Amino acid sequence: MDWQPWRLYSAGMEVRNLILIVEDDDEIRDLVCRYLRDNGYDAMGAATGKELDQALLMAEPHLIVLDIMLPGGEDGLAICRRLRATMKTPIIMLTAKGDEIDRIVGIELGADDYMSKPFNPRELAARIGAVLRRTGHVETRNAREARCGHILVNYDRREVYTQGGEVIELSSGEYALLTVFMSRPQRVLDRDMLLELASGRSFGGAFDRSIDVQVSRLRRKIELDPANPVLIKTVRNGGYILAEKVLTT
Repeated sequence: MDWQPWRLYSAGMEVRNLILIVEDDDEIRDLVCRYLRDNGYDAMGAATGKELDQALLMAEPHLIVLDIMLPGGEDGLAICRRLRATMKTPIIMLTAKGDEIDRIVGIELGADDYMSKPFNPRELAARIGAVLRRTGHVETRNAREARCGHILVNYDRREVYTQGGEVIELSSGEYALLTVFMSRPQRVLDRDMLLELASGRSFGGAFDRSIDVQVSRLRRKIELDPANPVLIKTVRNGGYILAEKVLTT
C-alpha cells in the first residue's frame, strides 16, 4: 500500500466532536451512541444527573443531548438550569411527543434545540451538526485515513493495515478502542474514559479492569513487539496513552 500525503494532527485540532447523551433508557442511549460513533462523532452516555456529573469530570463534551424525564430526583429541566449557570456547552433537549410546555421551558432555560420522542437518530445527528455550526463550535472533520507509526486506519472501510499493506484483523471492540486512541493522540486516557468511549459502558469503577484486557489484545495485534509497546503505552496510575503522532488525510 502506498502512503498518502498526510496532515499532522495537532493538539488543538479535534478530529471528532464529543457528544454526551443523557438518557435513562439503555436501549435508546446505546442506539444513539452507536449511530453517532458510526457517523463521525465520539459519544458518551449517562443515565442520570449524577452520571452526567461524573462524565463532565472525565471530559468536556462539545454538545449535550439531554432527556427531560430522568430518574434520581433531578429532571432534565433542572439539570439544564444548573448547567447553564456555569457552562455554555450547547444542549439539545429530548421531550415527550406533543409536550409543548416542556419544549418552551427548555428553550427559556437555555437549551439550543429540542427534539420530540420518538425520533430518528439521523435527524438527531443533523440537528447536532446544525447546533454546532450555529453556536460557533468546530464541527467534526471526518478523516478518511489516519497513520500512526507503522499502522494505517482506513475509516471508510473500517480496516487497519501495516505499512507493508497487510491487513490487521481486529474485532469490532478492538477497532473501536483503536479509533478512540487515534482521535486523542499523545493524551493520557484513564480507564473509565476508554471504557465509555470505546464500548458505551458507563463508569466501571476502580475494580473494573476489563479495559486492560482489551488494551492487551489490541497491543498483540498492532504492536511490532507487544512485550515492549511503542504505540499504546501504560501510564502509571493514569491509564494509557497513544505515544506516537497521528497523521490524517
